Parts: sequence; C-alpha cells; structure tokens
Amino acid sequence: MSAITIPQLRDRLQQMLVREMPVSQRLGFSIEDVTAAAVSLRAEFGINRNHQGSAFAGSVNALATLAGWSTVWLTLQEAGLPANAVLQDSEIRYLHPIMTDFTATCIFPTAQERLALLDSVTRHRRGRVPVRVEVRARGSTVARFYGRYVALLPDVSEAIR
Repeated sequence: MSAITIPQLRDRLQQMLVREMPVSQRLGFSIEDVTAAAVSLRAEFGINRNHQGSAFAGSVNALATLAGWSTVWLTLQEAGLPANAVLQDSEIRYLHPIMTDFTATCIFPTAQERLALLDSVTRHRRGRVPVRVEVRARGSTVARFYGRYVALLPDVSEAIR
C-alpha cells in the first residue's frame, strides 16, 4: 500500500463501515488493526452472546464477512477503482466455542490475486478474488472463513446519478 497511508485507509474503512454497514456498529464491531498485510476487526463478546453462553455463530460469521470485505474494498481503494465489493459465496468452519471478545483477521489477497482482480475489473468491469479469514479468541483459532468476493464497477448511468 503505497499511495495512501495506512492511517488514511483505516479512517476511510471506519467511515465506510459506519455509513454502509450498520451491522458493524449494532453488533459492537470495531477496527482493531489495519496494516499493509492484513485487516483485523474485533467484536465484543457480551453483545454477541447467545443463549448457550458462547458467541452467536451469526455474529462470528458477520465479523469474518466484514473482515474479508474490508480487504477487498481497501484493495480497490488503493488502486483508485470506484468498484463495489460484494460477497459471492462463503464457507465458515467453527472450531471451538467462543467465550470472550474475538477478532477476525483477513490477510490481503496475494500480489497475484490482486493483479488478477484489478486487471479483470479494469478490463471487464468486474472481477473475483478469494479471501481467507481467521477468527481468534484468547490466542487460539476458533473459526476459519473462506469467501469469494466480486468487485463491480458501477454502470455509467449509475455513476451520473
């Protein structure tokens, strides 16, 4: 990430999550860290607790989905592409019950995956990229999320509105 600084990317991401992804605020999600390598989001256990006294699976999935989305969106932002990112499909594996605050960390797509995504979006107005997210609590991996996101450039008619 070169043209835009990490603090600027973090600020843009925070604004976007608050404005466009209200679930991030309702479920107590926050940005834990944004680096050149990864995005980490955090969720408060108390707000996301289920009737069994562990973290609600839907909250864990939502946090992982947002972490994956964040890396794709930031990749597009850094490239200066006004594309929208949407989740195409995903799978999550819950490994252990979560009984405390938890984080979802998504490493940015590889250089090859980024180039393929950006080339496809530039040439065809859409592109796909896989992401992997690790959910951790108390230093242990508690879930793994695999997703595929699609980046779409808006239609010219939409951009005029």
